[in-house]
Amino acid sequence: MEKSKNINKEGRGTAIEDEEVYYGVGSFLLEVVKVFVWALVIILPIRVFLFQPFFVQGASMEPNFKDGDYLVINELGYKQTDVDVIGKHLFTVGTAKDLSRGEVVVFRYPRNPQQYFIKRIIGLPGEQIKIADGKVKIFNKENPDGMILDESGYLPKGLSTSGTMDITLSDQQYFVLGDNRSNSSDSRVWGPLPKYDVIGKVLIRAWPFSKAEIL
Repeated sequence: MEKSKNINKEGRGTAIEDEEVYYGVGSFLLEVVKVFVWALVIILPIRVFLFQPFFVQGASMEPNFKDGDYLVINELGYKQTDVDVIGKHLFTVGTAKDLSRGEVVVFRYPRNPQQYFIKRIIGLPGEQIKIADGKVKIFNKENPDGMILDESGYLPKGLSTSGTMDITLSDQQYFVLGDNRSNSSDSRVWGPLPKYDVIGKVLIRAWPFSKAEIL
């Protein structure tokens, strides 16, 4: 259907401009609400279930992670999440993935869930961990007589693990240590890490920019 035309004195046709439409305050607020709702639908699941940023505080993971490093944590499958709405519990999303030895994780401190720690996975569920003479020894189905853990990939040469310990983990526990073995509060101090306290594993170091990497 053709637009109606206005004929000027020269006989040329010009299209009539559409009238400007003004929206009331109510319509504006409705649009704001729509944007807010869509932001929640898109961003909230990412924030709650997928990724979370953390700053490293302290020296327990030096030299690999230093105070002030900005990390992005992958939570998908590792974090147990309780979904509540207006104080009412709807459901719990359980863990679906197991962590591997050597991975760096962020978790709720078992003695104070309001605090978050970052450590490295050393012992896996069901394993026996022995610390003696500066070394970590792992006993499991594959190594019933025990194996000395090779940590040369992330610890400086010659660094020893202080303390003496002999512990067997349940099927819902991990044994974690800080890379800075002489300055770390870890499973040597407060025991095994319950699986449900894990938030996620370190995925990206975003800052400092000169050390940015996918881990």
